[in-house]
Amino acid sequence: MSEYDTLAARIRALCAGETDEVALMATVACELHHSDERFDWTGFYRVVAPELLKIGPYQGGHGCLVIPFARGVCGAAARTRAVQIVADVEAFPGHIACSSSTRSEIVLPVIGAGDRLIGVLDIDSDRPDAFDQADAQALAAILEEVFHGI
Repeated sequence: MSEYDTLAARIRALCAGETDEVALMATVACELHHSDERFDWTGFYRVVAPELLKIGPYQGGHGCLVIPFARGVCGAAARTRAVQIVADVEAFPGHIACSSSTRSEIVLPVIGAGDRLIGVLDIDSDRPDAFDQADAQALAAILEEVFHGI
């Protein structure tokens, strides 16, 4: 059993029967953040208006409060509904530097029932090139399981 399988099982047990988006986000952010030393900031940005994300539950230092879909890695993930893996944030056009320690990040769209975009999961690392496709697949599977019926 991989570390992600163990993590997914723990998140599944903790989230069983819960339907509140914020409670689910808080639980997932906490479990993810403490599961991997690469994860320097782990949190959600919620869709609160057309083309607008606001910070949701997170673990780590302060995050940006508001991110438009038109800006940054989180905005790109929300706008395209596609996973963004950024090996070097300095090389990403329009990157929003919420923390000066961030070197790489992965951002995944969070899709609920009826193909509704709930928000994005943002994980930052203070290490360059910290994330890969295996991370994207495992994290996407966790998000699908937790949020697909919400």
